[in-house]
Amino acid sequence: MPYVDRQNRICGFLDIEENENSGKFLRRYFILDTREDNLVWYMDNPQNLPSGSPPVGAIKLTYISKVSDATKLRPKAEFCFVMNAGMRKYFLQANDQQDLVEWVNVLNKATKITVPKQTDSQSHTDNSTRHTENVGLKKQMSYRTEIVGGVPIITPTQKEEVNECGEGDKNYLKRSQSHLPYFSAKHPPDNAVIKAGYCVKQGAVMKNWKRRYFQLDENTIGYFKSELDKEPLRIIPLKEVHKVQECKQSDIMMRDNLFEIVTTSRTFYVQADSPEDMHSWIKAISGAIVAQRGPGRSAASVCFYKALLFQQ
Repeated sequence: MPYVDRQNRICGFLDIEENENSGKFLRRYFILDTREDNLVWYMDNPQNLPSGSPPVGAIKLTYISKVSDATKLRPKAEFCFVMNAGMRKYFLQANDQQDLVEWVNVLNKATKITVPKQTDSQSHTDNSTRHTENVGLKKQMSYRTEIVGGVPIITPTQKEEVNECGEGDKNYLKRSQSHLPYFSAKHPPDNAVIKAGYCVKQGAVMKNWKRRYFQLDENTIGYFKSELDKEPLRIIPLKEVHKVQECKQSDIMMRDNLFEIVTTSRTFYVQADSPEDMHSWIKAISGAIVAQRGPGRSAASVCFYKALLFQQ
């Protein structure tokens, strides 16, 4: 679902058909910034990219005339909607029906925002300043402006990171739909998967942030390099988890949607793609701990258990 970040911008992941009529949708992180009058999209959340990484593409909100449901126009593309921008139509895929409705609403609302008129002198000064800043920014970030279908499109001249990372790292752009068994020395294959999907976690030594495919079952939390890997990078037994909660240091760490998994030996800091996804992970992990240990033994359910005793 789209959410508001700490800079008051509307953000979230969507799939976009970057090459018109190609039928190929790529996973991108979108930022709708009404103050800057633009919609930009990145390879990933900029918080997870190297500092100064340029966006993959950008559109001025003033060029967007209409945003609407496109499931009938693209019946094979689930939860699809379209942005009309000049002579070009941008087709995008949301995560679900509610996500589609919310993105259509916020985009339509953003394109209808009007700006109060300025005096001629103030407008001239602001435009000159903005032009100077934009020229400097384009030189620094290596942007290229092209006219595509009558619409100015801003794109970076640098190669996309996917080309540098190799074929293996493209997997994170795909939807996390498949559920694979765990592996740990020889992990029992009959553990039922409770929840699975991509999150970003902080490394233990280098403290860098990497996108990993997380999988929760009845006894463990494991994370993989991608959803196609059969062997996890690490497995966290639920019996070692003391608590899972929203991270109180999210402001200090400058991370949205951050939660922590506290174990005997280490605290794992994990960033979800949205507030809803973060709360879903916390609820799922807490529920699995309760189911495994029973309400009387789970540290996550002490308050709940005391309330039950009081009622009795």
